[in-house]
Amino acid sequence: MAIEFVVNGKDMTFEGDPEMPLLWYLRDHAQTLGVKYGCGVGACGACTVHLDGGAVRSCSVPVSAAAGRKVTTIEGLAQGDTLHALQRAWIEEDVPQCGYCQAGQIMAAADLLARTPDPGDDEITALTNLCRCGTYPRIRKAIRRAAGLRKADEVKA
Repeated sequence: MAIEFVVNGKDMTFEGDPEMPLLWYLRDHAQTLGVKYGCGVGACGACTVHLDGGAVRSCSVPVSAAAGRKVTTIEGLAQGDTLHALQRAWIEEDVPQCGYCQAGQIMAAADLLARTPDPGDDEITALTNLCRCGTYPRIRKAIRRAAGLRKADEVKA
C-alpha cells in the first residue's frame, strides 16, 4: 500500500512498512538530515518535526500517521531564502554548543510560538526537548527574541 504525504512542500510516496518510524523515512528516503535520532523513544526531542503544523517526535510516529498530511522539518521551516524568526534568533543568540538537538529545539519552539505568540518563562520551560550541553538559558533568550522578531515582521507586513 502506498502512503502519500507532503514533506517540506514536496509530494512523497512511500511503499514499505507502514509502521516504520517517520524519522527513518525522513532521514533515509527524504534526505532531511536535520532530523536527528536521539533516544528512539520520544523522550529527548531531537527528532521533533511538525505534522500538520503541530510538533511530534518522529521517532515514535509511524510513517502511516503521515498519510494525507503535511510534514515540516527544520529544512522546510524557512520561507525560501528568508529564515524563520527562530532560526534568525538562534543565530543572533549563538544558541548551539554541540548543535545536535537544536533542530528539534527550534521545531518545538516554532510550535510553541504558533500557539502562544508571546510565551512567558512558564510556557518556554514547559518544552520537554533535552539539551545535553545545557544551553537552556540561550534557548529561552532566543525564543523571546524570536517572539519579538515575529512582532516586528508583522508590523512591517
